[in-house]
Amino acid sequence: MALAPTLYDFDVALSHVDRGIDARLQVKTARHPSESMERVWLRVLAYCCLHEERLAFGPGLSDPDAPDLFADDLTGQRTLLVRVGRQDPAKIQRESDRGGKARVALFLDSAARVAAFREEAAAAGLARLDRVELYAPDAALLRQLAPREERRQKLSLTVVGDHLYLEVAGESLDGPLHRG
Repeated sequence: MALAPTLYDFDVALSHVDRGIDARLQVKTARHPSESMERVWLRVLAYCCLHEERLAFGPGLSDPDAPDLFADDLTGQRTLLVRVGRQDPAKIQRESDRGGKARVALFLDSAARVAAFREEAAAAGLARLDRVELYAPDAALLRQLAPREERRQKLSLTVVGDHLYLEVAGESLDGPLHRG
């Protein structure tokens, strides 16, 4: 018998200064039994940093071919595809090619992982990844968030330029948001 996913609720006060977003988000996501809490936090940060109307979580690790996050417009056309965590550059390029006009973003767990992704893509001769947006929150910030496994969490996230400011359970955390 397969283990059931664990549901998490994040009550997020989001302020994305550069994009003019000031919103209260109820972020509900399921944690696959084999998924680390660091990856859950990475998905939540991706959801907040790339927030737009109709953004939703995909099926997660249970369907590796589906995006981790996606958004569709009112006609059903995909406007955003987001992958989280370590990814194969060839797969991302295929997804970008098939995505039509949809933005394609990749949220990795460190700036070093962004550099490694770029190097792997260059070594494989993948030239059409220039339209893929690469992001990585600070690895130290993710390590500080990972031990927080409460199923209901209230947090405040402010994004200013390429920097994240969080307040979680009365503790202030911050770190850069690297772009590749």
